[in-house]
Amino acid sequence: MVEDLTVATVALTMVSASFPFYLYGAWIMIDTEVVTWDVLVYHLKFIVVGLTLNTLPVVLWMGPRLINEQQFGGLAALHSFLGLQAYALLLFALTGIYHILQAKRRLNLYDDPDPDIALDDIHENMPAWRFRLRVGVFGYVVFWILAYVVGIMRYVVLYQIF
Repeated sequence: MVEDLTVATVALTMVSASFPFYLYGAWIMIDTEVVTWDVLVYHLKFIVVGLTLNTLPVVLWMGPRLINEQQFGGLAALHSFLGLQAYALLLFALTGIYHILQAKRRLNLYDDPDPDIALDDIHENMPAWRFRLRVGVFGYVVFWILAYVVGIMRYVVLYQIF
């Protein structure tokens, strides 16, 4: 059987590797003046890789292991709480993303972008959807970083790295 430290190190490496994908995916959207369908798909390629690298260790190793732990407290509880908050805010962001995609597709603004149309003029609820997107993504990143730091602390304490 693979030693626990080895699996923990692989999980830590995968979660750590997800962050540059998130950063580059965000940079694509920040750096782009007009978001076309190609830009959106290119952005999502990096975000999906980051989410996969982050979520696989959570679902396949961290979650099941946490349920089986004898004492669920301290850093484990904090790490779980922060991680769950991150994913909850990601779901909140998706509620905005879904409606924005739907409205922009309905007007064919991804294939034929019109720089003269203000994003908030596309639909009456667009400001609320964009707010959801911003709050959700920002919240996800903040809670992801906090969960990551606590996860590093747990790794160091559990496996007595230093």
